[in-house]
Amino acid sequence: VQLQASGGGLVQAGGSLRLSCAASGRTFSGYTMAWFRQAPGKEREFVASISLSGGTTDYADSGKGRFTISRDNAKSTVYLQMNSLKPEDTAVYYCAADAGRGSRYFAFYDYRGQGTLVTVSS
Repeated sequence: VQLQASGGGLVQAGGSLRLSCAASGRTFSGYTMAWFRQAPGKEREFVASISLSGGTTDYADSGKGRFTISRDNAKSTVYLQMNSLKPEDTAVYYCAADAGRGSRYFAFYDYRGQGTLVTVSS
């Protein structure tokens, strides 16, 4: 599976962004999808994940109530809607795909895409 993340950019605090991750190469609906992020000087961390059908989602505490993960299996794309952004959300955001049930650990995922940079100014 090839994953291509997009949608990052510069936004003011309180603003919104929607990230997209387009998958190709295999049946998208067969993969648990997730978003991770890595801020400068920090370790990569889990942001959110979504099950094969989209019926189950999981969020890190940092994004609960502000971030929404969704997927469109017909378009082989997973999204991360980010609202009420804060400067501490500044990071490179990565999407990942797992043929199993997923995890909160980036290395666990079978496929990992290149990141997209999100910068939130104060």
